[in-house]
Amino acid sequence: MVNGKKLVVVLPAFNAASTLERTYSEIPFDIVDEVVLVDDFSSDTTAEIARKIGIKHVIRHDLNKGYGANQKTCYDKALDLKADIVVMLHPDYQYTPKLIHSMAFLIAYDVYPVVLGSRILGRGAIKGGMPRYKYIANRLLTLTQNILIRQKLSEYHTGYRAFSREVLKKINYKVNSDDFVFDNQMISQIFFAGFQIAEITCPTKYFPQASSINFRRSVKYGLGVLGVSVRYFFAKAGIYKSRLYSKPG
Repeated sequence: MVNGKKLVVVLPAFNAASTLERTYSEIPFDIVDEVVLVDDFSSDTTAEIARKIGIKHVIRHDLNKGYGANQKTCYDKALDLKADIVVMLHPDYQYTPKLIHSMAFLIAYDVYPVVLGSRILGRGAIKGGMPRYKYIANRLLTLTQNILIRQKLSEYHTGYRAFSREVLKKINYKVNSDDFVFDNQMISQIFFAGFQIAEITCPTKYFPQASSINFRRSVKYGLGVLGVSVRYFFAKAGIYKSRLYSKPG
């Protein structure tokens, strides 16, 4: 626990057998109470390895539902476990688990309700091997999103996030996409609900085993992100009503 608050780490996994154990070994169990792994119908031994290394809560989808659907299952389970703080960490070892302390403490001591691990703050992205076209696309998308959403994040596309229980209970994440645009829909919901988001510098690693999407899916994702930002802009102005910003339940 941190300041008397229960901390649960969730791992949305897909074909993470080669990196899972390395990721898990760096999770700081001096403060982490539970770990949940959701296997989105991997074709490798991700679920088996998860159980072997001692992860108590392993959930395996009976078909491949998508990255967003995986996260929905993760957050549902974390809330069922009475988590006060939930950290979402990719098990592909692209992001270091060593930042969990910093992210969790900001929430536990009521400094911020949401914390993102940013690859763009500092020089971590390029140094860590992010392809230059992805870096440029990230910067352009983030600039556009900041203008439309009227915020000032360094990036909207990180897969390393921490949330308070209050945030997860208040936003309607279950209506979001089951695909990769889920992440951006969630950020827009958080801002729409009036929560603030903190960022900390996060080094990143790009290597063959790290999860990534191809160019075609990257284009689809980029268009989806722009669509989310435009809908947010009009919803905030009261011109457009979106179920993304409806109350849960």
